Amino acid sequence: MSPKRGDDVPPPPVGDEWRLRFAANDAAKGWAELCNEAAGNTRRCYEALRGDPTSMRDPDRQHRLRGRLATVTMGGIAFPQWEYEVTAGGRVRYLVDQSKRTVYLVYASPRHPKDTDT
Repeated sequence: MSPKRGDDVPPPPVGDEWRLRFAANDAAKGWAELCNEAAGNTRRCYEALRGDPTSMRDPDRQHRLRGRLATVTMGGIAFPQWEYEVTAGGRVRYLVDQSKRTVYLVYASPRHPKDTDT
């Protein structure tokens, strides 16, 4: 999504921080909804993904997905998919590109994704 007038200005990564990118327009919209509904928790998610997107320190909040959700192919490359629990229902799903130190947000919403209900 290209920035336009009125959009928030994201800070660039510095030092050993990871770059965060939206992989889908819906993820950008969902991120904005999360920011509006749970700003503090969304900020903690942002900081966790910038600092260590594959952290296992709090597996109830941040973890790699399993089974059919464990890997997602983007641009012909398979990436591990992780999830961060922002609120009881709100989730951010992301792909981790180790070689580019980039995290791609593929899903963000204050509502729990339906694909884990099965």
